[in-house]
Amino acid sequence: GDEKVQNKSKVDLWQPNTASLICKNATVDVHVKRNDTQGLHAHLKQQHIDYGVFISNLQKEIEKQTGYRSSRKRRSESQYDYEVYHSLEEIQSWMFEMNKTQSHLVDMFSIGKSYEGRPLYVLQIGKRSRHQKKAVWIDCGVHAREWIGPAFCQWFVKEAINSYQYDSVTRRLLNQLNFYIMPVFNVDGYHFSWTTDRFWRKTRSKNHKFHCRGVDANRNWKVKWCEEGASSHPCDDTYCGPFPESEPEVKAVAKFLRKHKKRVKAYISIHAYAQMLLYPYSYKYATIPNFNCVELAAHNAVTALYSAYGVRYRYGPASTTLYVSSGSSIDWAYRNGIPYAFAFELRDTGYFGFLLPESLINPTCTETMRAVKAIASGLLKKCETDRDRFPYI
Repeated sequence: GDEKVQNKSKVDLWQPNTASLICKNATVDVHVKRNDTQGLHAHLKQQHIDYGVFISNLQKEIEKQTGYRSSRKRRSESQYDYEVYHSLEEIQSWMFEMNKTQSHLVDMFSIGKSYEGRPLYVLQIGKRSRHQKKAVWIDCGVHAREWIGPAFCQWFVKEAINSYQYDSVTRRLLNQLNFYIMPVFNVDGYHFSWTTDRFWRKTRSKNHKFHCRGVDANRNWKVKWCEEGASSHPCDDTYCGPFPESEPEVKAVAKFLRKHKKRVKAYISIHAYAQMLLYPYSYKYATIPNFNCVELAAHNAVTALYSAYGVRYRYGPASTTLYVSSGSSIDWAYRNGIPYAFAFELRDTGYFGFLLPESLINPTCTETMRAVKAIASGLLKKCETDRDRFPYI
């Protein structure tokens, strides 16, 4: 691919998410409007660029996932269906329900408000304890169109609660750790992706100079902000925002994590798609001080994930494994003393892209659950390989 393609017809880049990352012989996933398809076909042929069509009618695929519930397997109201995608309203009422019916293990609270004034809810999962417990933070839905994220956060909560009775690993994790789960980080964007534009990525904040809305919530953190791998243009998908923590959602999470930094030992952010497990640094190619411990944790997680269905994930530093990006949440978490900071890129590798079918929610969440449990279990063991080189452990 080349720059010309993007300028000729307005395409929506799925992978990579910005034109500057397109290089020779790289694979590029794009979504184009129906009226632009013939022009693009002709252009690619003329340039002798190999291409294939993965989804010929996106609208039809979208409707399968947002259409009337009658056509989707909707069980009785009392039985929440974890194998369909849910709107923000449904997710929030599910959170209230969990808080009410599972109060022995669940505590729900708000850490602030979004740009459009929606509450930012977090669920604390774990057995109540008098002493301070180590904690794991997991957020989903930083990028609005990555719907498998919120589906996983809900799956995690359901699994943790349901298997507490009979699974000794889960019981030990919930007895010894607290999990902070934020099912939808970017609430405004997620809502917008349901009502208006399924492929919206950013937040929904307004920019005074431009008509374009939204900031990339994973480029807005106060660490090497708006340097390589982020855009300073408000209309771009990787726009870093007017200043670090300009987005109330980012600011609220950063404030919460700062407040609890002594206890939070792992930060996990769930994204899609690429089938990767990434850790710092995102903004540079250098090796983190506690690389051995983090790499071992990643290796164990990916091995556990593979054991479910044989799906292979690549793992490594974000900068070398995916691409360089600045102002990311994992770099921020790591720099703020959280020794294990991970970003998952869930299924798939581009066939369905952001439109992962609902039939794949179960296997995707099942395998990811194994990986997250492996990371959490690792926190209960001491990792000695490079303890002295990381001041925070």
